[in-house]
Amino acid sequence: MLCSTSQFKGVDILLTSPWPKYVGSFGNSSGEVDTKNHGSALISSLATGLKPRYHFSALEKTYYERLPYRNHVVLQENAQHVTRFIALANVGNPEKKKYLYAFSIVPMKLMDAAELIKQPPDVTENPYRKSGEGASIRKQIPAPEEQPACQFFFDLSEKEGRKRSSVGRDSKASPHPKQPRKPPQPPGPCWFCLASPEVEKHLVVNIGTHCYLALAKGGLSDDHVLILPIGHYQSVVELSAEVVEEVEKYKATLRCFFKSRGKRCVLFERNYKSHHLQLQVIPVPLSCCATDDIKDAFITQAQEQQIELLEIPEHSDIKQIAQPGAAYFYVELDTGEKLFHRIKRNFPLQFGREVLASEAILNIPEKSDWRQCRISKEEEETLAHRFRKDFEPFDFTLDD
Repeated sequence: MLCSTSQFKGVDILLTSPWPKYVGSFGNSSGEVDTKNHGSALISSLATGLKPRYHFSALEKTYYERLPYRNHVVLQENAQHVTRFIALANVGNPEKKKYLYAFSIVPMKLMDAAELIKQPPDVTENPYRKSGEGASIRKQIPAPEEQPACQFFFDLSEKEGRKRSSVGRDSKASPHPKQPRKPPQPPGPCWFCLASPEVEKHLVVNIGTHCYLALAKGGLSDDHVLILPIGHYQSVVELSAEVVEEVEKYKATLRCFFKSRGKRCVLFERNYKSHHLQLQVIPVPLSCCATDDIKDAFITQAQEQQIELLEIPEHSDIKQIAQPGAAYFYVELDTGEKLFHRIKRNFPLQFGREVLASEAILNIPEKSDWRQCRISKEEEETLAHRFRKDFEPFDFTLDD
């Protein structure tokens, strides 16, 4: 719905081509760009008025992430949310400067007020308001007369193309619209929540609406990937319906992708001593073995370690077998067959990798522990770039 300017608190995201003038003041230096002599005073004024939580620009063709800044004067105005300014380089730049910024955001209207205005420890003063020169920015641009009934703001959480109903207009919308369910929040820092600073974003190779793909750190192969939910979910069992739908879409797409490269993929999840769902997707060359060989290898090694690995119906749902919070391990083969184990006590953390790395399948037993497969960040970036390029013809997110 439309909100009048008296209700307006800010916007979640602002996208502009030019940089705002003075954005480099009172924060970490923008390095290559002198924002006192470059940038747009108009954009600075726009950012001051709109108070975006995230402001993205790209015209200067370099990467720069400023420290967050306040949108209020301490002890003089009510506390407000902070703004984070991020500038991105041009795609495919030869210097390999960052041009992708992956994150998830809960709309401010769905956030608790105290959480919204929380000030990070590295917050700075507002560069546009604090700067002596910047203080004159508003004077450079005449302020328009306030016309609440003619101003429109778009609610990104609703269906594309629909405006919120305007102030003063008759509306048939329910006074209590159904709110989208908030994704669960992690209890602490999480390495896999896409919005978390702990995420190694250079490993991210594709981003959907609810899930994303990332190269596995210390993968069994160069194209070993993970399907991960953008929000914080511990296991497949806890996923909401829309997230499950996109997980299935990624699974089907990856099967087609690897089949085109002469490989079949094996998926497994270990919901044990982990806090964020990681659905491992490991390609196995068709020349290595048949699907039955992979199935037999899992069953044989499970028996050797006294692990009860049960076959479950092909079209069954894991949610029918495991309850939220229950520990389990399951494998899904390219035929749709699934093997499931309910974990009741200690379980070998590397079991899935050990089976796939064994002589019976990939014959790389030295890679059974991911910590022994670490490579440099530069090598990881090269592999990620290669996977993105190869996967692009299969990328269903480009059709949205």
